[in-house]
Amino acid sequence: MSEGTVTLFHSPQTRSLSVLTLLEELHVPYEVELMDLRSGALQNADFLAVNPLGKVPALRDEDGKVVTEQVAILLHLADLFPRAGLAPQIGEPNRGPYLRWMVFYAACFEPAVVDHALQRPAGPRAMSPYGAYDTVMGTLRTALTAGPYMLGEDFSAADVLWGTALEWTSKFKMVPEVPEIMDYVARLLERPGFVRARETDAAYAAQLGG
Repeated sequence: MSEGTVTLFHSPQTRSLSVLTLLEELHVPYEVELMDLRSGALQNADFLAVNPLGKVPALRDEDGKVVTEQVAILLHLADLFPRAGLAPQIGEPNRGPYLRWMVFYAACFEPAVVDHALQRPAGPRAMSPYGAYDTVMGTLRTALTAGPYMLGEDFSAADVLWGTALEWTSKFKMVPEVPEIMDYVARLLERPGFVRARETDAAYAAQLGG
């Protein structure tokens, strides 16, 4: 790793694509440590020292600090490079809604989608982090209706997270294919940063024989 350079530990066709996309949208130099899932690279001792859970994405920032967890990495990067304007700053009106939608993804959307896909019950409402799948989807659809982005007119790192997640979950029929979701995904996939990230990810997959 070059000193002062952001390094992404990345496996193709995983949640790590969201971080790759954000790096492209930020227009900052970065390096990639390519991890082959099939080779067991995520379970080797070197990588487990980076993330004991053996999961990507993981990031080593310009100061050499390691950050794991998809949403934490996106929040960190967007704040680390404020000139790109992809994160409302503390004190700005959209800072609260921005944080809400970033955390809503991890705390509510992803658990709801996984439970729904596996046909598992949400559990008692008092214990469930999200309550009900239909409520989560309805809340999301309402947010997207205001559009064109999660924060209205302002594109942000939240859209990188949600655009990537909804692209994948709609492809596998894990979310309803309604206009609010499909139009939102289509709009984001036209962005040059999204295009570059997907081309890069496909090249990495081909490099690993995927």
